[in-house]
Amino acid sequence: MIKTNEKGFTLIELLIVVAIIAILAAIAIPQFSKYKARGYKATLTSDMKNAYTAAQAYLSDNIDGTVADLATLQAYGYQQSPGMDFDSANVTGAGAGNIELWHATLKSSGAANIGVVDADGLIVFK
Repeated sequence: MIKTNEKGFTLIELLIVVAIIAILAAIAIPQFSKYKARGYKATLTSDMKNAYTAAQAYLSDNIDGTVADLATLQAYGYQQSPGMDFDSANVTGAGAGNIELWHATLKSSGAANIGVVDADGLIVFK
């Protein structure tokens, strides 16, 4: 017996909807990963600029000084973002209050995003 007033979706209609959702997910997931990577890079850039400013402030007071640890940068106003790791052993006054190269890594991004600040404050990513 076939009822004529049955309501519902056919199998073909359901398969088409599932296929459309799969296509949209295939487009959205790689874009989401790119957005996250750009966010991590922005965090790294911001932290490195803030650390550079704090180091310049320290070196203006201590021309022949060396920024040997994170506490020195924090004493001059730097606040570290979560997941940020600085190799600050290379931050020196170089006798004239200039900053040599240093490295920073944002570990929370899964892959290590590494940035380098040169003496002019320019940031280069590796």
